[in-house]
Amino acid sequence: MNDAHHMTTANPENPENPVDRARLSALLAEERRTYRDRNPRSRAAHAKADHLLGGVPMTWMAKSAADFPLHLRRASGATVVDLDGHELIDFCLGDTGAMAGHSPAPTVAAVARRYGELGGATTMMPTEDAAVVAAELARRFGVSRWSFALSATDANRWALRLSRAFTGRPRILVNSYSYHGSVDESFVVTGPDGPRSRPGNVGAPVDPTTTSRVVEFNDLEALERELSYGDVAALLMEPALTNMGIVLPGAGYLDGVRELTRRAGVLLINDETHTVSAGPGGCTGAWGLEPDIVTVGKAIGGGIPIGAYGLSEPLAAELWARADLDLVDTGGVGGTLAGNALSLAAARATLTEVLTPDAHAHMSALATRYTAGVERIIHTHGLPWSVTRLGARAEYRFMAPAPLNGTASQRATDTELEDYLHLFLLNRGVLLTPFHNMALMCPQTSEADVRTHLTLLDTAVRALVA
Repeated sequence: MNDAHHMTTANPENPENPVDRARLSALLAEERRTYRDRNPRSRAAHAKADHLLGGVPMTWMAKSAADFPLHLRRASGATVVDLDGHELIDFCLGDTGAMAGHSPAPTVAAVARRYGELGGATTMMPTEDAAVVAAELARRFGVSRWSFALSATDANRWALRLSRAFTGRPRILVNSYSYHGSVDESFVVTGPDGPRSRPGNVGAPVDPTTTSRVVEFNDLEALERELSYGDVAALLMEPALTNMGIVLPGAGYLDGVRELTRRAGVLLINDETHTVSAGPGGCTGAWGLEPDIVTVGKAIGGGIPIGAYGLSEPLAAELWARADLDLVDTGGVGGTLAGNALSLAAARATLTEVLTPDAHAHMSALATRYTAGVERIIHTHGLPWSVTRLGARAEYRFMAPAPLNGTASQRATDTELEDYLHLFLLNRGVLLTPFHNMALMCPQTSEADVRTHLTLLDTAVRALVA
């Protein structure tokens, strides 16, 4: 299967995950047969999709533990219904894009009013919603000047351009196996022989080792070394890794990152696209961080495409005053659909009425219960696994203790085991994100949903270790 987020391989010799491979293969084959028999309409729809690359409208959707992906019929709150009429409890939530829940009523009303009543989804004219959303993001994340995109990938791209313009330096620094969308500079990882292009990198315009430097998360010594070359414009990082499993920062690590970047004159960009699960202001707000730039996307639009980047006041003032930078035409930052009226109407409603502090508290409480339940399952069955929580998000990895960086987490990947667990749950009404073992809560997720998930996970593990 093609994993659009990261290339993975099964690790049958991995001593961190000693399972009976023959039993696992047999169980997986049985779940795949069940899946195929259970979903004839999705199977038929996939077979007819001759003119879609990979049989899907966007190639990441081809990531499936079976021969074909489920097709969507409808979705609401924490529930999706597939083409065969199966109601699924959704812990994937569009891989964070639907963290507000599917079609939350306030967002639906705002979109309907903007598009159907007032009219004008995109006009290249600002709306009052834009100022409200920017003020709310400034309050949550602490950086004061905001601009909008259609995805966090574009927000990251534009933030990197601005960083290079501001500093006059060419390189970007990232963490190995971090996730920043399809930003070219981020597809670089550490290796035994030094930095290398991330496995599976598609059509890189240049070797990313020529544009980027890379260090392991939680390694301040390596960070200081890479900054010492004096050619880094910005450190683009997630405050906690999320895509290759959740990896939390060690004690003092983020304080050290801020100290080292300031000393080196390097801008710090916090990519909160996934870590927004930590609270209303993501990790930046929850942990009192002080980045120069914040990027965010996905969740803040309630399912309507949007991205945003926020700049500190001094940085914004200096950039805006630069006569040599074309920020109001085709200088490489912006786009005709960015900041459109529809996406900002959706974001205003989502931020002010859906993803409220109370909603985040509810979501985090459920994720805490889920994490405790997974820990009990791991302990009960003596598994060498670990589970980590970041606000409303939790994820288990097939190693213990929990990994401290992205490369260690990647080495613990076991695709066959992941596929078995995903299909076992999916065949019984629970949907996880297909890219990894992440479970995300939304405002409409219930305690009963969490109990169901944990009961089924325990049953899947019992079958595996019996």
